[in-house]
Amino acid sequence: MPTHESPISRPRVRITLPVILAVLAILVAAVSPSAAASASADRQRVKPTVVLVHGAFADASSWNEVIARLQIAGYPVIATANPLRDLSGDSAYLSSIVSTIPGPVVLVGHSYGGAVISNAATGHSNVKALVFIAAFAPDEGESALDLSGKYPGSLLPTSLITREFPLPGGGTGTDAYINPAKFRAAFAADLPARDTALMAATQRPASLAALGTPSGTPAWKNIPSWYLVAGADQAIPAAAQWFMAKRAGARTSEVKGASHVVMISHSDTTAALITAAARATS
Repeated sequence: MPTHESPISRPRVRITLPVILAVLAILVAAVSPSAAASASADRQRVKPTVVLVHGAFADASSWNEVIARLQIAGYPVIATANPLRDLSGDSAYLSSIVSTIPGPVVLVGHSYGGAVISNAATGHSNVKALVFIAAFAPDEGESALDLSGKYPGSLLPTSLITREFPLPGGGTGTDAYINPAKFRAAFAADLPARDTALMAATQRPASLAALGTPSGTPAWKNIPSWYLVAGADQAIPAAAQWFMAKRAGARTSEVKGASHVVMISHSDTTAALITAAARATS
């Protein structure tokens, strides 16, 4: 008769409650308090919205490369269409945009846009930093025109052409454009001529009223600020930029050889400064 072998008996592993508790204790110990706190902070930290404000003779597309870099880094971005009509109205418009943003904000202004952010940030507790990119940072009572003539070297006074336009309430205003033949030298000398020809054709004029309106009390007196100096700027001389940056107590860096549109020719440096301001105040 065939014989039947008994099945090989295997040892049984008994998972008891004490064993489970011991394993859980090891896993909990592996996560340090500092690591847990860091993870919690990362979850709670909200990146500020970066609001970019262009200046005269440009439009929001001048921020395109900077926007791309900021978005890759995870920052929400709004590039506003600055009206360029008058400082009080332009600032009120920007202020209305800031009012719709629920979280922290970093305001960034280029050229005349610096005067706009200086006035628009007042009264907004969610504005955590001001960043000036080759920009005007006027004190109370100063205008962009005042500051542009404070130091020698600007080519704008001899490069502008003007056109009259009708005002809604009657009368006329005066718009300033950069003469296309002088646009590259005065505004964007470190960009290819092909690009500056397009920029000259699509430039947004600024009214002389906007450039000549005195500033109110500037927000940079109460809000931390950063400043990027364009070292070879032929629109706002570098000396004027350094003067405004030091007066504002801004954390300042300079790009040697950069033209007025440093945010286009050096978008990497510009985005890095904005990111530094955002990190320092969040």
